[in-house]
Amino acid sequence: MVLDPAPAGLRDRKKRQTRDALATAALRLVAERGLEHVTVEDISAAADVSSRTFFNYFPSKDDALLGDHVVDSARFRERLAAVPPAVPALAAVRAALTEVIDAMQADRERWLLRIAVVEQNPALLPRLVAAGTEAERAITEAVAARVGVPPDHGFPALLTTVTGAAFRTAMLRWAAAGGARSLTDLVDEAFESLAAGLPAPRPAP
Repeated sequence: MVLDPAPAGLRDRKKRQTRDALATAALRLVAERGLEHVTVEDISAAADVSSRTFFNYFPSKDDALLGDHVVDSARFRERLAAVPPAVPALAAVRAALTEVIDAMQADRERWLLRIAVVEQNPALLPRLVAAGTEAERAITEAVAARVGVPPDHGFPALLTTVTGAAFRTAMLRWAAAGGARSLTDLVDEAFESLAAGLPAPRPAP
């Protein structure tokens, strides 16, 4: 019997490192040159791997740029189910997003670069919209299960839509400030405003 010289944990770390290197190379090159002027071959060379290796990790250039979904639907369901039943639905959704927010802040530079690349290259938006629609459907079902109503009830869809908008607003404000403010604080501010009934802010003096 021949033993594998690379333990599973080490192999997984190397795979994650290669995936991260490809995603970072894609984002940096597109930020510098524009979407239409970067090829898979360019990205692979920048990450010091072959084009064949690239396709082991991503089916296309766009997938390397956009990376994983912001919210993993299955994981969100688990986190939402873990929030005590007595917690109101809005606060429960906020609690379920904590893991996502922490991960984004831990990978701050790449997320800020990804947001900038998407803003500079509108051709990426349809893919984002499609992924967002799929995630919202799953989150709506999770919210419906939590509050005990059918998925086609108006409340779960409305809560999913408004909290998604609050999260995106916080994320864009975070990016616009170059990450100077905590994403956690910005998300909390947005959710607190929703919880208060979205009151109009006081005019600046």
